[in-house]
Amino acid sequence: MALKNAQKRYLRGLTHALNPVVMVAERGLAPSVMKEIEIALAHHELIKVRIGAADRAARDALVAELLAATGAELVHGIGHVVSIWRRNDEQPKIELP
Repeated sequence: MALKNAQKRYLRGLTHALNPVVMVAERGLAPSVMKEIEIALAHHELIKVRIGAADRAARDALVAELLAATGAELVHGIGHVVSIWRRNDEQPKIELP
């Protein structure tokens, strides 16, 4: 499901109070990191992820790989922190406008 601009703005407003729950370091998207991201998305739907890649190209590649692997939508990214969202179909927590 592609997010509309109004939905992204709404989710972006919700992310201001959040802290990153997962940090991707030098090892990249290791299986243990992916498992933590899956658990966090299933529980919270909207999470922040801190990516420790040194340059922008590497960071963008990790974000693209993360989104493809999880099926999540990118809400926005600032610096090393990205916010992603994926609806939990069984128990939705966030009602989109």
